[in-house]
Amino acid sequence: MSETVLEVENLVVRYGVRRGVRTTVIDGVSFDLKAGETLSLVGESGSGKTTIGRAVLGLAPVTEGRVRYRGETISNIPRARRRKVAAGIQVVFQDPYSSLNPSMTVEDILVEPLLAAGTTGGRQRVRDLLDAVGLPGDSGGRYPREFSGGQRQRIAIARALALDPAVIICDEPTSALDVTTQARVLALFQDIQRETGVAYLFISHDLGVVNQVSDRIAVLNQGRIVEIGAARQVSTAPDHPYTRKLQMAAPVADPKKQRARRAKRLELAAQERRSAVPEKSDAR
Repeated sequence: MSETVLEVENLVVRYGVRRGVRTTVIDGVSFDLKAGETLSLVGESGSGKTTIGRAVLGLAPVTEGRVRYRGETISNIPRARRRKVAAGIQVVFQDPYSSLNPSMTVEDILVEPLLAAGTTGGRQRVRDLLDAVGLPGDSGGRYPREFSGGQRQRIAIARALALDPAVIICDEPTSALDVTTQARVLALFQDIQRETGVAYLFISHDLGVVNQVSDRIAVLNQGRIVEIGAARQVSTAPDHPYTRKLQMAAPVADPKKQRARRAKRLELAAQERRSAVPEKSDAR
């Protein structure tokens, strides 16, 4: 049985106080993540999926509940201790350009986490990381602006791999890329997972993407998980109406499937209208 590397238990995230009321962004979310597994958090904008990723990373407050990494609580602990016990959790952000320091060479970008962790490896480690993400070994002396969007995301993935993490949080990592580049980057994520056994917490609004890469899918709506299960089950026979709505909205290339989905959406809309109309009383 695979090791459980990440546990989120009854997570609640609240922000600020407005008119005497605190805003609850995440409301009692629980899930676990096993080594070598991809669990995708999917939902519309504002559903809370990115906030969960930030809470796991220690970048958002955990109001209630806890986050555990390999059995040890990492939520609401001192920052210095968190860096020590949770170095095995890394992240790949949505925009590779803004997440890479434009004034640093690729080699400096990749060496930086190694220096922060007090480890070494130097140029050979940089070449190994670049090779792992399919970039030429001599790319280290260049700057992020000299690369395409897909290549910059590969650099960001290489940086995340530098410390041999057990978990990588992938926060919309392909949404800024064109379809062809997106497919290549997704294939790279899968290749790396097969080779290293890393687990992914994959955050996306696009069910079409997560259907390709996930072992399990958790569907979020208004800060709560409304459905979680095996990817095949959630993608082909979802239980929750919100999940079915997301699936209907996912883009497909096949015109026949597009027409079938359009008909299904109309049917569901008609059902919702009928259920919203109160029945007439027989009383006279």
